[in-house]
Amino acid sequence: MLLGSGELGKELVISLKRLGQTVIAVDNYENAPAMQVSDTYEVIDMLNADDLEKIVSKHMPDYIVPEVESIRTEKLHDFEKNGICVIPSAKAVNFTMNRKSIRDLAAKELNIKTANYEYASSLEELIEAVNIIGFPCVVKPLMSSSGKGQSTISEPSQVREAWNYSIKGSRGDINEVIVEEFISFDYEITLLTVTQKNNNTLFCPPIGHIQKSGDYQQSWQPAKMNQNVLKDAQEISKKIVEKLSGCGIWGIEFFVKKDVVFFSELSPRPHDTGMVTLAGTQNFSEFELHARAILGLPIKEISLIQNGASSVILSQNNSIDTPTFTGLEKVSQIKNTDVRIFGKPSLRVNRRMGVALSYGPEPVEKLIEKAKAVSSQIKFS
Repeated sequence: MLLGSGELGKELVISLKRLGQTVIAVDNYENAPAMQVSDTYEVIDMLNADDLEKIVSKHMPDYIVPEVESIRTEKLHDFEKNGICVIPSAKAVNFTMNRKSIRDLAAKELNIKTANYEYASSLEELIEAVNIIGFPCVVKPLMSSSGKGQSTISEPSQVREAWNYSIKGSRGDINEVIVEEFISFDYEITLLTVTQKNNNTLFCPPIGHIQKSGDYQQSWQPAKMNQNVLKDAQEISKKIVEKLSGCGIWGIEFFVKKDVVFFSELSPRPHDTGMVTLAGTQNFSEFELHARAILGLPIKEISLIQNGASSVILSQNNSIDTPTFTGLEKVSQIKNTDVRIFGKPSLRVNRRMGVALSYGPEPVEKLIEKAKAVSSQIKFS
């Protein structure tokens, strides 16, 4: 059972179906991307514990696989106690779906280097927190995804707007934010990490990415980085995932400044920047890796096959009607590229509607520009 049925869930369903699995896709709206390829689906409020209990009792799944943050995650412990396997584990999902839990675990318990941070549950507390951290700083909801509710502020006049924006962008029912020191990093990466039932932890080649307002715009693989810095990131990743426990793929984000690694965030599931692996950069995509780890199929190695890049396709409009799009015929002329349209049932400004991919022997810088050229030609209306 998949809890959350967006574009990442859709690719995971496809990977699971190729391995002969039956998948129930769940979300709070009909015709979500993963529902279009699953065996059956349910539409519920995933923050409602009773609704979750009803559909789990109805379907009795072998696995529950969370794909979004807005879930009543406390219920996952109950399901796990009743013999249902939660991916990667109920403990991991509860820690990582809330920035407060995972940040405190990393910084206070595991002594991992992070940006300085404070919490605030009101505008007054936010003003105090900003005074402690200083300007510039980053304000984020404790529970959100794809950069929703995140802003960088550089002066006192922006604090109120940042508070309102964070609360509006928050997922779930938590009205609290985290205020982080702004790190002027040299670059940032996602390190996809795979944990398995045989305790063999594997790492994908690092993925570089560019974000805007906390939401990824382009990603590429492999990211160029010092091998000693990469080793530091791998050691931090292994330390965290072993503490959280469970099997599956984890998307772990790091800032790198002067060869010093700062832990940023962690997702216990495929990562949006990891969509670059759909370009055939690895022997298994991140979705295939997650599916195999879920099912306990041994993964011997993860190897780089070719360079690749991705660029998001965003909507410029709002519409509740079935979206239409143009540009496929034009971009099909561009060699070594591909497009994935997610199939979302409506538009809103800056909603991620698809991804453009490029691949081949060229340097990643050229592949990034090629992917951007493709994504700019696909127009939704």
